[in-house]
Amino acid sequence: MLGLPLAFTAPLVLGALVLLPALYYLLRLTPPRPRQISFPPLKLILDLQPKEETPARTPWWLLALRLLLAAIIILAMAGPVWNPSPQGEGGRGPLLVIMDDGWPAAVQWERRTAAASEAVTTAARQGRASALVLISDGGRDITQADPQTTAERLRARKPAPFIPDRLAALAPVRAWLARNRDGQILWISDALEQGNARKFAEGLREAAGANASIQMLSADKTPAAIFAADNAPGALEAMLRRPDARATTNGRLRAYDLKGLMLGEAPFNFGATLETKARFEMPIELRNEIARIEIDGEKTAGAVSLLDSRWKRRRVAIVSGATVDTAQPLLAATYFLTRALTPFADVREPRAGGGDPVLAVLEDKPSVIVFADVGVVPRGARDRLAEFIDDGGLLIRFAGTRVAAAADDLTPVKLRRGGRVLGGALSWEKPRQIAPFDQASPFHGLTIPKEVMINRQVLAEPEAGLAAKTWAALDDGTPLVTAEKRGKGMIVLVHVTADTTWSNLPLSGLFVDILRRSIALAGESAEGEASGTTNAAADRQQQRAATLAPARTLDGFGQLGAPPVTAKPLPVNYTGQPGADHPPGFYGPPDGFAALNTLGPKDMITLADMQGLNIAAGQLQPSEPIDMRPWMISLALLLFLIDAIATLFISGGLRGLLRRRAARPAGAAAIVLAALVAMQAPQYVRAQTAKPQPAQQAQPSQRDIDAALSTRLAYIVTGDARVDETSRRGLMAVSAALGARTALTPAEPAGIDPARDDLTFYPLIYWPIIAGKPMPPPQAIARIAAFMRDGGTILFDTRDALTNRPGEAPTPETAWLRQLLRGVDVPELEPVPRDHVVTKTFYLLDNIVGRYTTGQTWIEALPPPGKEDTGRPARAGDSVSPIIITSNDLAAAWAVDANGGAMFPLQGGMPRQREFALRGGINIVMYTLTGNYKSDQVHARDIIERLGL
Repeated sequence: MLGLPLAFTAPLVLGALVLLPALYYLLRLTPPRPRQISFPPLKLILDLQPKEETPARTPWWLLALRLLLAAIIILAMAGPVWNPSPQGEGGRGPLLVIMDDGWPAAVQWERRTAAASEAVTTAARQGRASALVLISDGGRDITQADPQTTAERLRARKPAPFIPDRLAALAPVRAWLARNRDGQILWISDALEQGNARKFAEGLREAAGANASIQMLSADKTPAAIFAADNAPGALEAMLRRPDARATTNGRLRAYDLKGLMLGEAPFNFGATLETKARFEMPIELRNEIARIEIDGEKTAGAVSLLDSRWKRRRVAIVSGATVDTAQPLLAATYFLTRALTPFADVREPRAGGGDPVLAVLEDKPSVIVFADVGVVPRGARDRLAEFIDDGGLLIRFAGTRVAAAADDLTPVKLRRGGRVLGGALSWEKPRQIAPFDQASPFHGLTIPKEVMINRQVLAEPEAGLAAKTWAALDDGTPLVTAEKRGKGMIVLVHVTADTTWSNLPLSGLFVDILRRSIALAGESAEGEASGTTNAAADRQQQRAATLAPARTLDGFGQLGAPPVTAKPLPVNYTGQPGADHPPGFYGPPDGFAALNTLGPKDMITLADMQGLNIAAGQLQPSEPIDMRPWMISLALLLFLIDAIATLFISGGLRGLLRRRAARPAGAAAIVLAALVAMQAPQYVRAQTAKPQPAQQAQPSQRDIDAALSTRLAYIVTGDARVDETSRRGLMAVSAALGARTALTPAEPAGIDPARDDLTFYPLIYWPIIAGKPMPPPQAIARIAAFMRDGGTILFDTRDALTNRPGEAPTPETAWLRQLLRGVDVPELEPVPRDHVVTKTFYLLDNIVGRYTTGQTWIEALPPPGKEDTGRPARAGDSVSPIIITSNDLAAAWAVDANGGAMFPLQGGMPRQREFALRGGINIVMYTLTGNYKSDQVHARDIIERLGL
């Protein structure tokens, strides 16, 4: 109202202010204080002379205090709101708003856009023209726009996932200033030097001259960022940097896989420094699954680091053909290889005296095998090695005298015997240098030290396609590194030794880089991972010159999504900075992503220095209105307390109170404390910034500790004593049978309540359904869903096989179960197939029977043949169903009394029905514990050989 920043949400309440004069007359008089007279005899009362007293006048300061209190209450009820003054106002000429929109601007992005929109709106209200420039738009011409168009443009934009160069926008800004000499510039900056902030500011000051004013506003917080990640031997380490102490001081990193599932957390603390590290200490198999690391709470692209196959730490086995490696261990080829591979791989070597070293390392399931001058491989080991390569393994061979003298087909090219000596008394040729790597080579972009010289090499026979197999060559064109695809794997040959006898390459950093990039081409290894993805390495080798299409890219807030339309394919081995053409993200096919990160190890983030440029600097202020009611109410409470104390003092009651309560200072302390509380400013809590305190985890009970230390089955306590006793007796019989017939000895079954007990300690829970019972509370249903999702299995038994009729209305038990499962993510179910793994985990069974044999048993549906199990809920990946539903009343068939006799008669007439019911229970338990072990046909040949069949 009237341009004032103060407004009211209920202005009609202000009409109550006209009643203040009437309140003035009511408050002027103060009633007299009552006289205290001891009770006298009646005679004395009659003799008392009446005395007329007039009340005293209220002091003027107390009257003013009460009138102020009433006015403040009226103003508070009117809903006062304080609207902060828009930033950037006060100029006379046209307004140009320049806004940094790189990833650092994602910090308080809403505040930045609100400040820009308000500045444009204020300029329009004052009759001034305005325009908006976003730095990422580069050299686009500046056009004036109305506030509504500017606001819509800001709402449609997001910060870029890179830092654009501000100098690209300097030319159109200069042109605008040339047209508007008295213009005003409002620069909403990210406060960082990156993007040529200083040079841009100098250009602004020069173009603005003396008439135009420049004001720079920045946020009160700067971003922290991740610059590098290293999959070290003991942990995955992430390097963090911050520009100043205003950035995040401590926090935690979170690691996610490609599906977005969190794999781990790592704390960090900058302390008083600008750099720090965080470590993810977890098994290497889990670390290799990490695809994204981000700073928790930092919603910027710089707070995200993407990891591709180059960051995976593979298991590499080294086999040496030498027989005296231990005589001079610091000169042996294995020493150089181990030192070069250890920073990014887990290195394994066969034990001395352990038989054939090739067979020994193959038993360790490596991803890559490195041969150091291994000539001829024994036939048995050679066949196993060929299978390893065909299944997706990578074999890297280094030459030597044995390779030069052998005739082996496990090489990518045909070799000449004897090799080639460069330099020395018997050679006319001098040592050779390495030629620059071709763009099609995986080593493209690596720096070749001039001091690296090759003294000897094994030569490849000239043949068709030799150039396509050559990854590196000497300056005379002879191959130094060749490679060839074999099956799903690859063979790489380095035509020199891994030690310093043929070259000084092992003494250079290029040796480490060559090994790193070669091993990164080993797609998924043969150690249990999907072998189909190993084609990606060979396909990339054949299409090395091709580009990688953008797959998923980061936005300025650090969120992965579909690439923008401006994104272009990324050249292989791209070493440049991300930009509009190549935003950070994942490029290439799904089985061979290449990651381009926002920041690299050499990048820095520093504060911009604007000293001496005559640019007014300030901070962005909150643009949202401030509710004044809490302040007004607090002030009214304080005035009310002052009024009460003043009234007691005038009437003399305070002195009497102090005399009577001299020995009790608590009353006065309470008054002072209440006044101090009222004087405290109200604290605002905002949902988007407040961080809830972590709840204190309850200590596990003794029962949970016992359940964690021993495997035991569990059943749901339904409240029906007869049914619960049947469940307990039945599971006790199954547990006893498991102890007698298998290697598992379960502890005594436990009765649990899903609403109160922790379910995670039990692999299998038996749940007999009773119609008419109340539904479990939502908390219990949530625990059930989490239990199934996290790997547990629940066996629901409706026990209605005799009353359930296909095609007819469901029985009450089935209807109750359906209502229960409405809040649970249940996978697709199917009747248990005859070839399902649950029918052969321990006994070979046709179906699962219990007290009844006519009921159907349902289990999670298996994927169609040849189809991968993707997108299924719970634990479809390991072929263990999170839910089994039967109607055959299994517990009644299992249950025995204290004397070992059956508790219930069986209905079905099947010979040995009780025995088969018990076998079905054993199979279910073993299926729950071992998963797809019996369906893994990889071991079939070994099992047959062990049996001698």
